[in-house]
Amino acid sequence: MYLIFDTETTGLPRNWNAPLSDSYNWPRCVQIAWQLHALDGRMISHDDFIITPDGFDIPYESEKVHGISTALARRDGVDIKTVVESFLAIVDRADFLVGHNLKFDLNIMGAELLRLGKENILVEKTNLDTCTEDTALLCELPGGRGGKFKLPTLSELYVFLFQDSFEEAHNATADVEATARVFIELIRQNKFNQTELQQSTQAVKKSYPNIVPLAGLKHRNLHKETAALISPQKPEVSGEEIQVDTLPFCHLHTHTQFSVLQSTISIPKLVQEAASMNMSAVAITDIGNLMGAFHFVKAVNKHNKSLEESTGNPIKPIIGITLNVCANHLDRSHRDDGFQIVLIAKNKNGYHNLAKLTSIAHTKGFYYVPRVDRELILNHKEDIIVLTGNLYGEVPYKVLNTGAQQAEDSLLWWKEHFGSDLYMELMRHNQEDETRVNTTLIELANKHGIKMIASNSCYYLKKEEANAHDILLCIKDGEKQSTPIGRGRGYRYGLPNQEYYFKSPQEMTQLFSDIPEAIYNIQEVIEKIEPFALARDVLLPKFDIPVEFVVSEDQDDGVAGLAVGLGQDGERGDGRGARVRDQRHPEACAGADPAARESDVEHQAAQGRSEQDPCTGHGDAADHGASVHAEPHFARACRLRRDIWGGGVGEEGDPRGA
Repeated sequence: MYLIFDTETTGLPRNWNAPLSDSYNWPRCVQIAWQLHALDGRMISHDDFIITPDGFDIPYESEKVHGISTALARRDGVDIKTVVESFLAIVDRADFLVGHNLKFDLNIMGAELLRLGKENILVEKTNLDTCTEDTALLCELPGGRGGKFKLPTLSELYVFLFQDSFEEAHNATADVEATARVFIELIRQNKFNQTELQQSTQAVKKSYPNIVPLAGLKHRNLHKETAALISPQKPEVSGEEIQVDTLPFCHLHTHTQFSVLQSTISIPKLVQEAASMNMSAVAITDIGNLMGAFHFVKAVNKHNKSLEESTGNPIKPIIGITLNVCANHLDRSHRDDGFQIVLIAKNKNGYHNLAKLTSIAHTKGFYYVPRVDRELILNHKEDIIVLTGNLYGEVPYKVLNTGAQQAEDSLLWWKEHFGSDLYMELMRHNQEDETRVNTTLIELANKHGIKMIASNSCYYLKKEEANAHDILLCIKDGEKQSTPIGRGRGYRYGLPNQEYYFKSPQEMTQLFSDIPEAIYNIQEVIEKIEPFALARDVLLPKFDIPVEFVVSEDQDDGVAGLAVGLGQDGERGDGRGARVRDQRHPEACAGADPAARESDVEHQAAQGRSEQDPCTGHGDAADHGASVHAEPHFARACRLRRDIWGGGVGEEGDPRGA
């Protein structure tokens, strides 16, 4: 006999190759349905169960798929032990286990058996799957890996065989009925190659000379039942009366062009926009790197300096980073991008810790994306503020995809290690999933005394720039903009709406008018930040000179050394001695040809290039001492090159000369 079954779950595993004994990895079963069919295709019995959640919640993302909410499952569910006993009894009667993408359902029930301390007897049965390369060749749907046809979904296979669709997909009872019809029809058409099915094929053809009909079962509309149970509730917030429109606001979750191919915001325009909105501070939190930090601080300092001659408020630069925090940053056995956590430096020491984390993420933890783990963060957590992040942050993600209990466990870990430097980040991009998750986040924040902050993930400055940003995402992934946004094959990544822009303080305070403390708490974060400089003097190495090359000129500023290498008056036969002299004393050749001064370090410094970019090493020192310090080393180089290759700097004896 054939046992055709299907499950609905709390989600998908993070690691598809993990053993079934890894109960944390494998999702829980929330519904199971089955039909038992004779070898001639006739249905003998059927049953289905919604399972009572025990120690877990049904996350919203899963609820959207199958319609079973935690409330519905608690009202109508059956204990998992009772369900498993019934399932094992029917399995014992079956010769074949049948399903569409059967391996997933076998893993789900196998994990449930192991959780109950039972042996996984499902591995002893013969499996028949309707989602195979054979059915892919039958449907000939493009889009498979390596140029092959894609494996058909149950709906696609059903439409191909019957030129009709079935309702209530992702309701286990409806899926089983559709799978049973598809399976029996495939047997009737002799599409299975197993020799043991030949006799069954003949029996099915006798029972169903023409096309196999539906069993005609009635199915519950689980989505409607869940909607009837859920009454909109306004989350509990502080009753403190605060004039929201008078509170300062700044963005603490902003991505710039250094979030490569993910944001269109340039740093100069970001600073200009923040200044135009009279923000007292602004943060950058680029994904996986700090490459924009120097440019950001430089742009803010330039703006603040300009205020000396005009009116306006100075801006405090806040440097942060969005890091992918996975289970083990050294594990490359499977893809684990982790969760996106926002870390903000409180001071220069915090910045150094962020730099260490991102360096390790790229040099040791890179696997698809740069990654760190909790252990690394604990090793470099000093002077760092943590925000829980967007929907891909650990706590919000688990609320949506794993359950509130698991999200609370994660939140308590972050609170234990960061205390008052942990903030619950609330976002309102006009999305249903955010609305649902915010209700739980607010409850958890109030329960555990964690302060909330209002936030908006910014990927472009103006709302009208949303389309340009979407084009950028298509370039990143090599997709066409006409491809619909969504998950799975045939879809592409994209933001769900046009709300991810740099909103004004007025817009943000209006969005969070019911939670004014989320606006007010931003000022607390700003006050924790100590501004620090990233510009520094040019650093040049000091080498130990062999005794035989030490001369007294090393003790002066290099003039004598230059004279030794270039002649007593600094002149050379090729005319470049005057240029070197001019580089050292630009004030003596103010009227000379500009080309003679193009490489003059001091002249460039006089034109405003007064900062050193630590990313490239180019630029000048904050004062003119850099050129003075450089010349003794240059003089030594002149002498060494002359003595080794026989001649002055750049002469024919020097293979590296002009």
